[in-house]
Amino acid sequence: MSDKKEQRKRLKELALVFLKLGFISFGGPAAHIAMMETEVVSKKKWMTRQHFLDLVGATNLIPGPNSTEMTMHCGYERAGWKGLFVAGSCFILPAVLFTLLLAYFYIEYGKLPEVEPFLFGIKPAVLSIIALAIIKLGQKALKSITLGMLGALVLLVSLIGLSEVIALLAAGILGTFLLYFKNKREFKSISLIIPAFLTSNLLHLFFSISSAKIFWTFLKVGAILYGSGYVLFAYLDAELVATGIMNRESLMDAIAVGQFTPGPVLTTATFIGYQLGGFSGAFLATLGIFLPSFLFVLILNPFVQKMRRSKLLGYFLDCVNIAAVAVMLSVLLKMSFEVLFSWQSILIAILSFVMTFKFKRINVVWIILGSAIIGRLLLFF
Repeated sequence: MSDKKEQRKRLKELALVFLKLGFISFGGPAAHIAMMETEVVSKKKWMTRQHFLDLVGATNLIPGPNSTEMTMHCGYERAGWKGLFVAGSCFILPAVLFTLLLAYFYIEYGKLPEVEPFLFGIKPAVLSIIALAIIKLGQKALKSITLGMLGALVLLVSLIGLSEVIALLAAGILGTFLLYFKNKREFKSISLIIPAFLTSNLLHLFFSISSAKIFWTFLKVGAILYGSGYVLFAYLDAELVATGIMNRESLMDAIAVGQFTPGPVLTTATFIGYQLGGFSGAFLATLGIFLPSFLFVLILNPFVQKMRRSKLLGYFLDCVNIAAVAVMLSVLLKMSFEVLFSWQSILIAILSFVMTFKFKRINVVWIILGSAIIGRLLLFF
């Protein structure tokens, strides 16, 4: 098979895999990464679990939506820069389409369609998917007692409420020193270029919500965003509500849409963009908030292998990896307390855990769809 045919085949594979994941990826970044690991490592074997884990660790160090950036890393590994854009775009596309549809209903009828009954069943099912990924990635990340203790510390501070980004960076730096002095080996360091992004008050030059302003607002947020949807809410509140562009109730509705549609929560930008400027506003807002992630991954990906080959940076990756698994475990525990509040949700969680761990080859699509239907039926009781 020629190189061009092989490239086209790989791009088609990436498109199909990440379109499917885009339609079923409920539950937040930890769940998305769990589903990705199943597809890319366990089923397709496009990369080793160690390299997948290295990419997860590296992704946690840059701004933007972690799970979406992981799709871009997977695409880059499989088919170069074209694969990066195909995988990332296909993962985002379903959420954008769902969000556009909801935005249309919201503008036309002043309310959102009733989808909560189906989400009731999906949320407990997501717990089992995250748990399986934690076990598989944790087995690879837990290389020593020192790393185990470091992971336990990160889990503790994450549960207390410390910022995930601070916990990951602190674990990487502290753990690197501990491992270096413990092993007392010579190492060669490589320099890394970490892009710094400065923000300005150029928005004040615009007196109306123009297309340029929509794009710039979300480009700025995408370039500096660390953390969860709640952090996104804080940024957008400052950019849009405090400046009088939109009211807080509309912003909260937009955040809710991002939470209960599949894929990345950052498609909140699509919803807001449609409110502010119709279809063109939705397109520009979506492009603005995701463009920095594409560029970050394009720059970062070639360095990950070099980091692994460097003794010192290899220690750093090991520490960030175990910290990332600890953060996933923290998310799982917090979600469990929020989701398992009734006998129906507990029953769905038990059934999902049995299906996930007993029948490991079962496609997560069926677990998600089955749980959604069961959840809707159980709400009648």
